[in-house]
Amino acid sequence: MATTGKVIKCKAAVAWEYDKPLVIEEVEVAPPQEKEIRIKIVATGVCQSDLYFLFKCNNKSMFPAVFGHEAAGVVESVGPGVTAFQPGDKVIPLFMPQCRECRFCQSPKTNLCVSGSSSEIDGKNFESSRITCKGSKLLQFLGTSTFSEFTVLKEISVAKIDPAAPLDKVCVIGCAICTGYGAAVNTAKVEPGSTCAVFGLGAVGLAAVMGCKAAGASRIIAIDINPEKFEKAKVFGATDVVNPNNHSRPIQQVLAEMTSGGVDFSFECIGNVEVMRSALESCMPGWGVSVIVGWTNMQDFSAKPIQLMTGRKWTGTLFGGFKGKDGVAEMVKAYLDKKVKVDEFITHNMTLEQINDAIELMKHGRCIRTVLCVSPQ
Repeated sequence: MATTGKVIKCKAAVAWEYDKPLVIEEVEVAPPQEKEIRIKIVATGVCQSDLYFLFKCNNKSMFPAVFGHEAAGVVESVGPGVTAFQPGDKVIPLFMPQCRECRFCQSPKTNLCVSGSSSEIDGKNFESSRITCKGSKLLQFLGTSTFSEFTVLKEISVAKIDPAAPLDKVCVIGCAICTGYGAAVNTAKVEPGSTCAVFGLGAVGLAAVMGCKAAGASRIIAIDINPEKFEKAKVFGATDVVNPNNHSRPIQQVLAEMTSGGVDFSFECIGNVEVMRSALESCMPGWGVSVIVGWTNMQDFSAKPIQLMTGRKWTGTLFGGFKGKDGVAEMVKAYLDKKVKVDEFITHNMTLEQINDAIELMKHGRCIRTVLCVSPQ
């Protein structure tokens, strides 16, 4: 390509300050260095995790930054030492890398990687950023920065996908769908004939509902305080819907009564520590498993020890337990084979210039997933 080896000037949505609207700016994206790939982002989803760091966690050391981590695009150029990718490949950026060499990657027990993205969260990685604006380096959020027409990622943080995949659909596989679906099938290992409860019916929660159904659960109770999400939950496999605001008793008591003692599996897909406890206490003593799926790192969570001593298990998941490269390619194939739903998650399509409108939709629960068209395919 004519741009190979050159700095690319393009548009990006820049977060200059904490808790302020994003600004569409012209940025400069450097060529990829050793074992790096420069990608033209075609489509990106707007995720609650972006909003968490933009508006909730008050970590001002992360700014200025380019957010976005749920996307799909095309390889523009590759740096020295990259052999598994070439320009034109369709790809999905990964915030959960997979080097395939470290002790985590070689273990079937985890999807963590020693070269993981946690260091990109703390705001200390400005020096390694390949994106600059007005002379300032911009933090590449989670090492991805997909709210930009072009971005540069490490080779270990890119998944090559089937060339037949529609990028404006499969971008959602890059976070929400894998996270929720995998929480059910990989982390909880939902069993056929079981009863499940899913707390929070955003994209991640609906993906958890879909995962429970795929695993053969016979009863899936979908819980949210926004009743407008209930019909969508039924599309993904929910058999029951519950609005906690319609009950005077704690939701865990309501579920225990509905299920003769508790559910076999529960999933907290919000990132609320109080709901995490409710999800645990909704599980059946003896064998119930509760999975923390929703992201938060601001508060401690707690429960009475007897909840675990009586046999419940409390665990968590990142990216649904999927190893980045392998899991994403697997889920894209499942979508193309019509084994998982993807299109049904996307309620709005907008442009990158409309990103603040997309953020407002998510803030107020008026969408499941908004996909932004960033560049033409």
